[in-house]
Amino acid sequence: MSPSLLHQKFTQGHTLEQHIATGNAAQQERWRNVVAKSRIASTQATLVQSFTREMKLLVISGVWCGDCIEQLPLIQTIIDANPTKLSMRILERDQHKELADMLKINAGDRVPVVLFLAEDFELCAIYGDRPLSRYRRIAEKKIGAACALGAIVPPEDEMAATTQDWLNEIERVQLMLRTSARLREKHQD
Repeated sequence: MSPSLLHQKFTQGHTLEQHIATGNAAQQERWRNVVAKSRIASTQATLVQSFTREMKLLVISGVWCGDCIEQLPLIQTIIDANPTKLSMRILERDQHKELADMLKINAGDRVPVVLFLAEDFELCAIYGDRPLSRYRRIAEKKIGAACALGAIVPPEDEMAATTQDWLNEIERVQLMLRTSARLREKHQD
């Protein structure tokens, strides 16, 4: 996955609102229910506002996927705290099979999968399909491999835990970018 390919895919991607608009009425309603409840704490916002390196998140998603419905609005809330340094674009998995095929997890076409990119589209990390808090919930409820329908907005404590999981990964990559010798030389810091 070259930076030029990732740049091309990023420019083809949709914003969260554009992605939601591709769904049918029921899907859009489920997405908007989670968007309405997505928030970050003031301490989390302060952390995100301290980020100094530009980071791009390229997401392989499915407008139909419950896990995407329950997670991407949370990621967008983090991004909204510092939109000059963080941006996200979303690709529908089935319309970008060549990239999705490179990103199989446990031999499966999982979504969401997030590619964390530097300002020049260098790949820094890949994370997905669910953070630890989501897997803990699934294991606790023993629902197996079935994808949640996303029809019910997760409880606030689960949303907060999932948001923190995503923030932890975003912060990890931000620190990677901030301490990168290549980028420190480029930015003279």
